[in-house]
Amino acid sequence: MIWDVIVIGGGPAGLMAAYSAREAGAQVLLLEKNRVLGRKLRITGKGRCNVTNNSTPREVMDQVNGEKRFLYRALNAFSPADVIAFFEEHGLPLKTERGRRVFPVSDRAADVAELMKKLCLNSGVTIRQGTATAIKADNRRVTGVLTAEKTFSCRSCIVCTGGLSYPLTGSTGDGYVFAEKAGHTVSERRPSLVPLKSDDPCCAELQGLSLRNVELSLYEDEQIVYKQFGEMLFTHDGISGPLVLSASARLSRSDTVKRSVRIDLKPALDEQVLDARILRDFKKYANRHIQNAMFDLLPHSLIPVVLEKAGIDPELPVNTLRRDQRRSLLQILKAFPLSISGTGSMDEAIVTSGGVRVQEIDAKTMQSKLVSGLFFAGEVLDLDAFTGGYNLQIAWSTGRLAGLSAGEFAAEQQSDSTFS
Repeated sequence: MIWDVIVIGGGPAGLMAAYSAREAGAQVLLLEKNRVLGRKLRITGKGRCNVTNNSTPREVMDQVNGEKRFLYRALNAFSPADVIAFFEEHGLPLKTERGRRVFPVSDRAADVAELMKKLCLNSGVTIRQGTATAIKADNRRVTGVLTAEKTFSCRSCIVCTGGLSYPLTGSTGDGYVFAEKAGHTVSERRPSLVPLKSDDPCCAELQGLSLRNVELSLYEDEQIVYKQFGEMLFTHDGISGPLVLSASARLSRSDTVKRSVRIDLKPALDEQVLDARILRDFKKYANRHIQNAMFDLLPHSLIPVVLEKAGIDPELPVNTLRRDQRRSLLQILKAFPLSISGTGSMDEAIVTSGGVRVQEIDAKTMQSKLVSGLFFAGEVLDLDAFTGGYNLQIAWSTGRLAGLSAGEFAAEQQSDSTFS
């Protein structure tokens, strides 16, 4: 049998591509190495699955690293509004939370994966467990997909193998190998949406402390590259949390820059208002040591660290604090400094930065410009975005476009062979 479309990878992009190709009338085979479809999808968003972001295509593009214009066609053809309508029309109620992040009402990522599996099966997609080992191409035209067991003939193939993040879910970089063997350029892969490491000993001291309503600024060679308000937490070797994960996606690919962050612990108060607040607290606790006069201002575990960075003895009586010391304390509260020594590993990353260069892909179809009948979608491409549902939106949009395009391509090939 010659399959019209073979989709390699049963993640979000692959499931959407397979369903869409079948919707276009193609005979579709979906190959997935895991026993369970959408294994990574089932753990995204801490098991809740941030399906998309309730924003416009342009707003999504603004959250994308790299060649964001490449996504114009895909995002406008299958926008966040379309994604929301797609899932709700197929029986999965969604809700929009803070930051316009969209989740299933059930708060179950498994519900998203199961719905996509159901849609594929009910539409007639054939699903088989198997690991693709190579893509066969003759005269720069796809003719089949090889597995350890057999070779499947096909008219087109869509590579949706994901990146390198969460390798235990099957994202082991297979698609990069397929792309390179087909002549494509694959840019350097780095972890993104990942915790940041710091050699500052205070991180271990503050391990487990979560900070809300703070503002984090990321610097490279003293130039600010990211600034945002939200939540973060300290880990044994650095910092993590939504603010930090988003900041990691803004890092340049240079290994020579000096990186640091500064945390505004009281962003709602300007320096003058904060200074007045400090004076009120110190007047209230005038007969105490300074470390015991700041409980109204900071979490207990953070107080000695802030005082140390400000160069103030924690047992200093409040009523002896000098103006220059108060000024130093104010500066630390508004710009708590941390050096950044690196990022977490790929195992800790939510997405992979880097991948198949989009300049070698037709943005109107997701088809390779080098090999006829070869399509790419999802994280395997050199596209990644910040947190908030944007990366899944890229997977849905590129998977949808690739599936429909591959289905149409296969129909044309079959028609040509019939009349030749």
